[in-house]
This record gives sequence, C-alpha cells and structure tokens, in this order.
Amino acid sequence: MTAPRDQADADRVVDLLCAWINRQSSIDEVDWLRARQAEIEKGAPDWKFFTAFSAAPRHLSKEDLDLSASDLSDAARLRAGWTPEGWSVDEAARTVLLLSYPCDERERYVAALDQLFSTADTRESIALYQVLPLYPHPDAFRARAAEGLRSNMTSVFNAVAHENPYPKEYLDQAAWSQMVLKALFVGSVLYRIQGLDERANAELARMLVDFARERWAAHRSVPPELWRPVGPFADDELAEEIGTLLESDSVVEREAAALALADARSEAASALLSQQPELKRRLESGELSWESFSRNRIPIAA
Repeated sequence: MTAPRDQADADRVVDLLCAWINRQSSIDEVDWLRARQAEIEKGAPDWKFFTAFSAAPRHLSKEDLDLSASDLSDAARLRAGWTPEGWSVDEAARTVLLLSYPCDERERYVAALDQLFSTADTRESIALYQVLPLYPHPDAFRARAAEGLRSNMTSVFNAVAHENPYPKEYLDQAAWSQMVLKALFVGSVLYRIQGLDERANAELARMLVDFARERWAAHRSVPPELWRPVGPFADDELAEEIGTLLESDSVVEREAAALALADARSEAASALLSQQPELKRRLESGELSWESFSRNRIPIAA
C-alpha cells in the first residue's frame, strides 16, 4: 500500500504541488496560498479551512497545470498511480489546503473532510475526489468514494473512476464491478480506469455480457471497450458469440472482438482468429493491442 499514511508523506506531495503552482502564479496568488496554508497547518479554526478551500478559485487560476513528463514522473514516485495530468491550478491549491490540515487526530481530520464533501458544489467535489489516493487516512474514505461513483454528474463520477488508483486499491469486488458497468451506462471510457485488467473478474464479465445482450436485443450498439474485461473469461460458447463481430462492417467492432478473443482461453476463440489472418498477424506483432485500440479508436472523452 503506497498511499500517504502520515503528515510527512502529505508534506512531500504539498511541496511538489506548490512548486507547480508557483510556476504559473503571480506573487500575490502565491502569497495568498502560503498564508492560508500556514494558518491551516497551525490549527486555525475549521471555518477558516472551509473558507480558504471554497475561495481558492477566486485567488488562483483555473487554467490547467502545465506539467512535463518529468513532473508526472515525480508525482508517480511520490504516490504510485497518482496522475495529476489535467488538474487545474486552483484544484492543486485546494489539494495543498486539504493536505495541510493536521492529520494526527484521525477522527477530526475525517470529520472536517466529511463536512467539505457534504456541502461541496460540483467543482469542489471534483477536487475532493481527485485527492482520494493522497489523503493521510485513505481507508476512511471508502464510503465517500462509493458516493462519488453514484453521482449523476459524469464529471464527479470520472473524478473517482479515471486516472485514480483509489478504486483499484480500496473498492471491494462488487463496488468495482458496478463502477465499470456504470462507466459504460454513462458513456465514460474504460481505458482511463486504473487496474481495469488486473481487477477483471468472472462476475463482472457476466454483468457486461448481459448488458451487451440487452443492447443487442434493443438494436443498440455495444461500446467496444466492453469486451476488454470479458475476453479472459470467455468460454467456447461466448467466444462464438463475440466472433460474430468479426464479420461486422465496423473496423472498431472487428478489432475489439479480435482483442477479446486473443485474451480468451478457448479453442473456439483460437479457431475464429485463425480465420482472420490479417487481424491475427496484427495481434501477434503487437500492432493491435488494447492500448493502441484505446489510443486510436476510442474518442477522447470525459
């Protein structure tokens, strides 16, 4: 488990965030953040913490952080799976404030954040959920993560589901499977879910196949990424069903089906791929993979 466990770990994350913020902020903006951070670190009344968290976008830019590959590597070294690409300056500032709140008293820390979660608007919620893997007491926020995944706002759902190691590490199997299924329901991409392949399971595969069959029965399209967690659990009968997509007019459907069949431990799957020499060649050469498929075939989406 690599999530920060104490204030020292959180402090290192804060130092990195402040370095990024300083590059894109004026002296006045930096001074405002430093002053609020110092107050919070010294145990200021909670109302000052809440006020500063709410006010951050009025004092700092909402533009995206300008992060290099080196910056992202620094983030990953501090916290495995932490991917702040796409975070805004004010979101980073809010994270600084969240991680500056004294965490020695677990109950007080969690209670303060619970109050923020309970009263947050959409942008505040996104900031709070993005920080899930960085909180000093990460195991205390499982219920909050589940709440975010139930949100009717796709942007809030994605703050938990996308580029976030927290679900992979803390959600139980039922909650994990529901998250993946909901992503498909709301039109959210799967490839940005960390641990998608590692946490694939037979029950999730069954749920996804049922979903696909319902879509087909209603003459609706099936998201091609659906087959990624299904492939490793496809028996001969299911392989034959997936194999019908190899005759589709859609290159996206043909490629997704080939990828799923390549992951299946099924004689039928091998036989079906043998009938598709070009797709089989691309699979064996590495030209066609789920990573390249996501990059080339799945629209960049929230």
